[in-house]
Amino acid sequence: MSVASSDSTGHGEVSSPAAALLREAHALTERLLPPELQGLAAALPKAPPARSLAARSLPVLAWCGGLEAAASTDTRRLTALLSAQAASLAWGQTYTAEDISQAFQERYGWCELLGLRGHFASAEIALGVLMLGPETVYPLHSHAAEEVYIVLSGQAAWRKGKAEEGLLPAASVVHHPSWIPHAMRTASEPLLALYLWRGGELTQKSRLT
Repeated sequence: MSVASSDSTGHGEVSSPAAALLREAHALTERLLPPELQGLAAALPKAPPARSLAARSLPVLAWCGGLEAAASTDTRRLTALLSAQAASLAWGQTYTAEDISQAFQERYGWCELLGLRGHFASAEIALGVLMLGPETVYPLHSHAAEEVYIVLSGQAAWRKGKAEEGLLPAASVVHHPSWIPHAMRTASEPLLALYLWRGGELTQKSRLT
């Protein structure tokens, strides 16, 4: 894996799919995060160095075709870009089949655009996308990093601590303070959500509850 310097316009190789996604994701955080969370948008680096990562696919990408139709007006552009470029990105998984189940592995994955292992380098903050297939439970888990999700496409029932937050549609913002247990459950459609992590170990494996 190599790291290249970004150019004067920022976000590394401007014509790369990951650069276009990062620019749109950054703009979306500025538009949709409430005032109390705008510090996260401000913490995103303007011109992070680019990494050369090999594309890696996962079974969950089979649901990319229906994502744009389930996006909102605010999130449709980023969702469309992601759907079109998913095959060129490096997708990963934190858990194994032994941690949760093989069925979960086939319906789960993330792509880090910015962070310690992303297409662009940052040691302070991570930004990427999470994708869950339909009829999927992401079980209760927690981590040291503060986390914010912006729902891009689909909807899921969210739980934070002991509170059930119900089905949240595209453009919803979900905030998880450090170590608060949280979970989500999709219904008949997949979920695509933008995430930001700050604080703690950015590559930490979440603690399943």
